[in-house]
Amino acid sequence: MGFFSFKTQDTNRSIANKHSGRKTFKVFMHDNKGNVYPESNYEGYGDFGGVDYYKLLADMNGLKDRNEAIQLSCNNREGLVYPNLTESADWQWRNAEPQNCEFQGYFY
Repeated sequence: MGFFSFKTQDTNRSIANKHSGRKTFKVFMHDNKGNVYPESNYEGYGDFGGVDYYKLLADMNGLKDRNEAIQLSCNNREGLVYPNLTESADWQWRNAEPQNCEFQGYFY
């Protein structure tokens, strides 16, 4: 299985994973209820601050499980509510899907 890779929504910066040659940096995942999950050493598998991005996506959309959220996300399904990924802890959540990183957070 490959890495889940994203760019931050406030700085458009690739979120490098700890297995790449790049230094990791603090990223915050935000949900639509005001919860913020800080992650300082992203491993590349979708977990931010102990919360799985796709599990949170599923929860935010009333889906049964993580796999269903991955499927819908991969198919660019409209109408989903998305977690946000930023470098700012003070970010105001908005319903926008984080952009995938073309380098998979690893292949720079």
